Amino acid sequence: MRAAHVVEAVRGAEAVLMARLPEGGLMARAAAGLAARCAGLLPRVYGSRVVLLVGGGDNGGDALYAGARLARRGARVHALLAGAKAHVGGLATLRAAGGRVISASDPGGDGLADPEIVGAVIGEADLVVDGLLGIGGRGGLRPAYADLAVRANDASGTVVAVDLPSGVDADTGRVDGTAVRADVTVTFGTYKPGLLVDPGAAYAGVVDLVDIGLDPLLPDPDVVAPQAGDVAGVLAAPGPESDKYRRGVLGVVAGGARFAGAAVLAVGGAVRAGAGMVRFAGVERVTAGVRERWPEAVTTVVEYGDADAVLGAGRVQAWLAGPGMGTDDGAARVLAGVLGTELPVLVDADGLTLLAARPELVVDRAYPTLLTPHAGELSRLLDGVGESAGRAAIEGDRLRHARLAAERYGCTVLLKGSTTVIAEPDRITRVNPTGTPWLATAGTGDVLSGIAGALLSAGLSTFDAAVAGAYLHGLAARLAADGSPISAGDLLDTLHAAFRTVA
Repeated sequence: MRAAHVVEAVRGAEAVLMARLPEGGLMARAAAGLAARCAGLLPRVYGSRVVLLVGGGDNGGDALYAGARLARRGARVHALLAGAKAHVGGLATLRAAGGRVISASDPGGDGLADPEIVGAVIGEADLVVDGLLGIGGRGGLRPAYADLAVRANDASGTVVAVDLPSGVDADTGRVDGTAVRADVTVTFGTYKPGLLVDPGAAYAGVVDLVDIGLDPLLPDPDVVAPQAGDVAGVLAAPGPESDKYRRGVLGVVAGGARFAGAAVLAVGGAVRAGAGMVRFAGVERVTAGVRERWPEAVTTVVEYGDADAVLGAGRVQAWLAGPGMGTDDGAARVLAGVLGTELPVLVDADGLTLLAARPELVVDRAYPTLLTPHAGELSRLLDGVGESAGRAAIEGDRLRHARLAAERYGCTVLLKGSTTVIAEPDRITRVNPTGTPWLATAGTGDVLSGIAGALLSAGLSTFDAAVAGAYLHGLAARLAADGSPISAGDLLDTLHAAFRTVA
């Protein structure tokens, strides 16, 4: 797994380590790792053109010392100073190695002193190193920094961020205004949450972790991105004594007059994710569609809104409710009936809209519950418990809002989107590393709910079912897309390959 720590934890570990090392020792470790990674990105170091964008903090010092190492190997290194201050030792070392230093900002700090010269230097660079701001940066970039960031983003050379792209919040991934969009981010000691969560992750490019000795000194991580081995560790392969009941029976309530296909996709996700049995209960038209596409599902025709008939459809180990089920009184009765059981329940889509109007159905529930909203649905859920947050605010700070919803509802929350976040009270938050932008198409969320529901019925906790379900769903999407558009149904054809990949 990739473990990420917030700035406060990193600073604490750095302080302990610096007290044990000679003065400048920690920066020397970081600079050596940065220089090695930069050298590896160049066809050859000798004769290459390297530009350092240097702020007044330690990241600027890292860049200067790394630049000096490259200059000693024959690179032509220019340091563009974004402000009046820069790391004194780093500047002296770069100059001694033959590097050139240019003051890029005007005396007032309101912009660039000579935009044409700065633009030409950056435009000719083979490698641009962003050392403007470190992990302590908050809010938008100052004018001179923002101008340099814009020019770096327009550069033809490779852009390497030092520890974190300037303009990205290390703890949240939030981006206010302009930020450096790196091809590679060389981060030190541990990952930072903002490198794993959008929007910040989209600016980080490939993230390369350099070990500087912090690991033994760090507390438990604040965020974890699971890897294939972590997912494999929670998936239970059937044994010789397995039968359909031991493997898990999932009850599905989905589909309605407007979105009959949601039921077909949700049931398909559960079938292909290995549920021992899927029991589907719905009106005649929707049930006929499920039966035709998935004859292995056990179906029961019920009258619309008849919660007792749904609950009497047969034995299940968990429920999935919501995709396409509608938001009127009949659907509300069925959702209330399902949440009134003592079984684990996954609520998605229309079920979330209904829940926002009756949050007590989950807030007062004592049994495992998993909610799987996108940002718009999460906004409604938060509004239901007195927390105001629009879709844009949620997408700008996904960690905070997923955690807030999990705390207010007292359950597991899987926030879907460009970075899927899984939060639960008193648990380390997970962020899903798989997926593709091609997933942004109708019905893919229904498939995800079926996958996670199947894992829930097999006995996984709501948290593990969410983490594993999101990982497998994103991996199936990558396998299906392969650089081209996909439909929700395509995921069902590659889900078996996704399971094989993590086995």
